[in-house]
Amino acid sequence: MANSKQQEKRVRLAARQRLQNLRYRTQIKTLFRRLSEAIESGESETAGDAHRRLTVLLDRAAARNAIHKNAAARKKSQAARLAAGIKTEA
Repeated sequence: MANSKQQEKRVRLAARQRLQNLRYRTQIKTLFRRLSEAIESGESETAGDAHRRLTVLLDRAAARNAIHKNAAARKKSQAARLAAGIKTEA
């Protein structure tokens, strides 16, 4: 329970930040799924676009501390390996 105005403000701010972080995390999962689906279906153009969007989103999420920078780097590496797989097969 907040006892001062500053504590009330911090509670509101934390709630807003929690929602922003949740949006980033769910969007990352969605883009990762879309990338995987595009690669499985053999759509190299769609996969390339999904990879670019995912990379940008991961960088932005790491910069805003929505996810840890090492987690972002790990996910970017996984996405790059997936994207490279379609380039070598095609």
